[in-house]
Amino acid sequence: MFYPMYRIWLLLLLGGFVVPGVRHVSGIDIYTPKEVEAVNGTDVKLKCTFTSTHPVSIQSVTVSWNFRAINSGLDESVFYYQDVAYPPTQGRFKDQAVWSGDILRRDVSITLLNVPSTFNGTYICQVRNRPDVHGSNGEIFLRVVNKVSLSEISILAAAVGGACAVILILLCIFVAVKFYRRKHMELDTDMQPREYVQKDPTVL
Repeated sequence: MFYPMYRIWLLLLLGGFVVPGVRHVSGIDIYTPKEVEAVNGTDVKLKCTFTSTHPVSIQSVTVSWNFRAINSGLDESVFYYQDVAYPPTQGRFKDQAVWSGDILRRDVSITLLNVPSTFNGTYICQVRNRPDVHGSNGEIFLRVVNKVSLSEISILAAAVGGACAVILILLCIFVAVKFYRRKHMELDTDMQPREYVQKDPTVL
């Protein structure tokens, strides 16, 4: 009889039902795009949003943005938020990262300014909303390019437009040549001497 009761009390203890102040901890979900492309020297926004089963307030949320360079296992701090924004004061992201989010709207995005090629890599968005302290992080791979890459639709549109332009030019040339030849033939006809046959006056 003692053994089953012991098991019951143990389960209640682990479940937090008999210990004052113990609360259930739920997970937090973070949403980010998988990849973002930016042109060298421009600004780019790294979008990160979250959901939580607990009430969200400015005081309850902490945000950490970290950077992992390509072929590197080390994380570098990019941005931190707790009550207020804390931009980086040193390192490659000094004066290069600004807050673009809204905690009450569950938006913890940041914007990178004048991105150079050294910003290529993975950006990790970590959000905690006490007591939601468990959950996976969001990751964005940033690709910095020297110029805007054309999409397949843009390439197809350019090809179709170019073909139409070539056909229109050829058609105009054909019409112009035909018109010129016709005018030339009419001019030659007008310049040819006309033969007059003198009529016999005795013939009625």
